[in-house]
Amino acid sequence: MLLVMGTTLYTSRVVLRVLGEVDYGLYNVVGGLVTMFTFLNGSLGTATSRYITFELGKKNSDGVNRVFNVALVIHVMLALLIIALAETVGLWFFYEKMTIPVNRMDAAFWVYQISIVTCFFSLTQVPYNAMIIAHEDMRVYAWVGIAEAAFKLAVAFVIMASPFDVLVYYALLLCAVQVIIMLFYRFYCNRHFKESRIRLYRDKALYKEMFSFGGADLIGNLSVLAQGQGLNLLLNMFFGPAVNAARGIAYQVQGAVTQFGNNFMTAVKPQIIKSYAEGDVEGMMRLVKDSSCFSFYLMWLICLPIFLETDYILRLWLGDYPDHSVSFLRLVLVLCLIQTLKTPRSTVFHATGHIKFVNMTVGTVLCLALPLAYLGLKLGFSPESVFVTANATMILSELVSVFVLKKYVSYSIHRYLLSVYGRCLLVACLSMLVPMLVYDKWMDATFGRLVVTCLVSSASIGVVVLTVGLRSGIKDRLYCELRRRLNIAR
Repeated sequence: MLLVMGTTLYTSRVVLRVLGEVDYGLYNVVGGLVTMFTFLNGSLGTATSRYITFELGKKNSDGVNRVFNVALVIHVMLALLIIALAETVGLWFFYEKMTIPVNRMDAAFWVYQISIVTCFFSLTQVPYNAMIIAHEDMRVYAWVGIAEAAFKLAVAFVIMASPFDVLVYYALLLCAVQVIIMLFYRFYCNRHFKESRIRLYRDKALYKEMFSFGGADLIGNLSVLAQGQGLNLLLNMFFGPAVNAARGIAYQVQGAVTQFGNNFMTAVKPQIIKSYAEGDVEGMMRLVKDSSCFSFYLMWLICLPIFLETDYILRLWLGDYPDHSVSFLRLVLVLCLIQTLKTPRSTVFHATGHIKFVNMTVGTVLCLALPLAYLGLKLGFSPESVFVTANATMILSELVSVFVLKKYVSYSIHRYLLSVYGRCLLVACLSMLVPMLVYDKWMDATFGRLVVTCLVSSASIGVVVLTVGLRSGIKDRLYCELRRRLNIAR
């Protein structure tokens, strides 16, 4: 994860320097326009992962193969539908609503078309990824993640000698990288998992059930779309591609940072679903609470020094960077910390299959970010208001979700709020005191201060987590393990 994060961030530095601020922003917003049409895929992708994992939990190999093949047919059909939408509605929005410099219109058009091709391959890949995650074969993700980061770094240097328009060349090479990774995953699944053998099933009941499950998740995925690419398009309409570049930089850092929490949750999600399939609701909720806290601590370990040293890190990383990058990055990291607490609990809803009501309520709250942000920009608010709105609606949606969960799972809301939100907030507040004091006393922005800030932050978070951040059972097991290892070392 450290290797991938470092490579990804360095790659962004090279790409920004080669493409320039405007083209970098264009690539982010034009590719995002295509992504807007994949909200259906998010719904069905969640259904695919849930059904495959559930069948594995029941040790039903034939059922896994049936779900996999039904999901593959559904995703191919969906990919064709999204291509049709992108080439009609998407093109209209591209020409009529987006802010694109006239001299870059042709290049942006070809980037849009290449993004559609990349999107098609990504959509049809979903069942294979779900199969790997359900089998908890995380090692392959580590190696492929390293390879993907290396490929993208190579692309960043290759585009320096582009034989034609550098933006179009960049999009083509990234598409090629995605195709290579897709082919490898398919080869790996066919080689290691017999359930991924392709067969044709005419199981109308399963098709209907998966569509129904995915449809229930639709509003939730629309809310993700509204808070992500929807807000990005608003920034383009009101401020142009330069502000999209600042947003792209913020999300590059966010993407690298969240790898820690996401990779951890990739391993935990199947365990949550399998616990529910086995009827162990108490164990499932204990795992939800613990994984929520652990994910937050991992994220906070990275976010705290970034919060303190944002300006210096951006200058060290990029040299000159677009306006608004500092404020965008800090606001996006706050959003990430909130979302970290959400993921384990959301997995419970998918495990139980009761997702319709929670998506209608929580999804509606999250979707409010788009009209509220639009209203704020119309009134003349700054670009930062977009992210403030996203954070506010995310916090409100969290409160709604906690109460909705009580409808389907027997648990104490009071204890949950204290053991997860209360504990994480306490850890964050206490652990930032010493690093902030060191940062304020060391006035010069130097690499030495950055190193000291990172070390002090890590030590402070470690001490606070060990003292107040762990429940007693885990703390006792940890201390026993530490004593055992120290005795062995002696």
